[in-house]
Amino acid sequence: MKTFTFEDKQCAKAKPGQFLMLWIPSVDEIPLSIASAEKNGKVSVAVRKVGEATAALHRMKTGDTIGVRGPFGNSFTIKKGKVLIVGGGTGIAPLLFLAKKLPKTSKLTFIIGAKTKEELLYIDELEKLCKNEKLVAATEDGSHGTKCLATAPLKSLLEGEKFDLIYTCGPELMMLKVLDLAEKYDVALEASLERLMRCAIGLCGSCIIGKYRVCRDGPIFTKQQLREAKADFGAAKRDFDGRKISLG
Repeated sequence: MKTFTFEDKQCAKAKPGQFLMLWIPSVDEIPLSIASAEKNGKVSVAVRKVGEATAALHRMKTGDTIGVRGPFGNSFTIKKGKVLIVGGGTGIAPLLFLAKKLPKTSKLTFIIGAKTKEELLYIDELEKLCKNEKLVAATEDGSHGTKCLATAPLKSLLEGEKFDLIYTCGPELMMLKVLDLAEKYDVALEASLERLMRCAIGLCGSCIIGKYRVCRDGPIFTKQQLREAKADFGAAKRDFDGRKISLG
C-alpha cells in the first residue's frame, strides 16, 4: 500500500465518497477513491499494488507526471447524530475522509478490519481522530485488536445500541454482511461500491450493478438501492471483457 499526494484544484473540491480517474502515461487509467482533499489543492489516494497499472504507479517517483480526471460520482450524506462507520482494507481511506468531515456534534463509532495489522490503513491517524470516540480494530490473524472479521463487533454493537446511520466501504462480501445487519436492526445505510470503470461518465457499461451504473448513479448507494441490485451485489461483477464473474 502507498499513499500518493498531488495538487489539483478541481479534485480538491471533492466531497467524501467521490472518486477520480488517475492516468499512468503509456500504461492505463484507473478509478481511485479519494482519501483526502484539502483547501490548499492537495489530494491523496491510497493505492494497493494489484496489477500492471498500480505496479507502474508504485514505481513512480516524486515529480513524475500523471493525468487526473474528476471528481466523479455522488458523495456520502453528512449526517448529524450517532453514526457507525465500517471499513475494510483500502475502503478505510475514503471513510477517513468522511470521518474528518462529520459535524463535531456527531457521535462516532469506527470499526476497521483487515487480514493483518500491516493492512490496517491509517491506524495512527484514526486513533488520533477517534481519541474521544470509539475505535474498534479487527484482524483476521489477531495481530491487532480482536481476532475476527469486522462484521463481528458490528453485530455486537447493533445489538446493544441504536445508530442513526451506518457508512461502509471495503470488500463487497463484507459490505453484504453489513447490509444484512443494517436491515435486521433497521438502521439506514450508505455503502461505497467499487467496480471496473473505464469511462467514469456512464457510457461503457463496465461498472453496471443491477440497473445502476456505479460511476453515474454511485459510487454511494443506499440500503434500498443495494437490495434492488441484490442479484449482483456481493455475488458478481463484470471483467474487462464484460462477462460476469463470481465474487464468491
